[in-house]
Amino acid sequence: MSEAVEPAVAEAPAADSRDVAAPVANPWMFFRGWLSNPLRMGSVVPSSAALCRRVAAHTRRAPDEYVLELGAGTGVISRALLAAGLPAERLIVVEIVPDMAAHLRRRLPGVQVIEGDARALPDLLSPALHGRIGTVICGIPLVLLPVAEQQRFIGAIEAVAPGRGFLHYSYCVTSPLPWRRHRLVPRREAWTPLNFPPASVWRYTPARTAAEAA
Repeated sequence: MSEAVEPAVAEAPAADSRDVAAPVANPWMFFRGWLSNPLRMGSVVPSSAALCRRVAAHTRRAPDEYVLELGAGTGVISRALLAAGLPAERLIVVEIVPDMAAHLRRRLPGVQVIEGDARALPDLLSPALHGRIGTVICGIPLVLLPVAEQQRFIGAIEAVAPGRGFLHYSYCVTSPLPWRRHRLVPRREAWTPLNFPPASVWRYTPARTAAEAA
């Protein structure tokens, strides 16, 4: 791990007039994806610009580390990260839907786009990248999955980003994960009522990591 840890992007401002008219990217493609498999997508429309900025603001990495996004969809979070200053070559996105993965490759030049199941992260990512992930952003609707399946995703994240935990945006009023069962420490980093539906950004850290930092 590098000594100097810096924000991947600048801190997001409080909600303002820019958040009200947040454009969505490729809503029809997103909606088709939701119709084909609602369990893979937590909403019928892409995340708003307000939510994207808040996710980006809480993304951290050292200069030699990468940001990993799981379930990138049409790429609205990805583009917010890039717009805020994350170098394209430091962003890795994983998307299981073939059409969306192809769309991401076209729209995100320089970004490493991996088509595949995030539960297989240790195999999808080159071994050289294991332990070099600063922040994992999870856009997969984990709340819709059984606890055992949630654990498979969490275990896959831990395998490639040990001790780092992950950011997870959700439309739940409370924590979308049973954090005690997963031995995680939760923290709600941000909330935006201007997303549809209103959304929160949660940071989940392995309990042992949080205890060591205390």
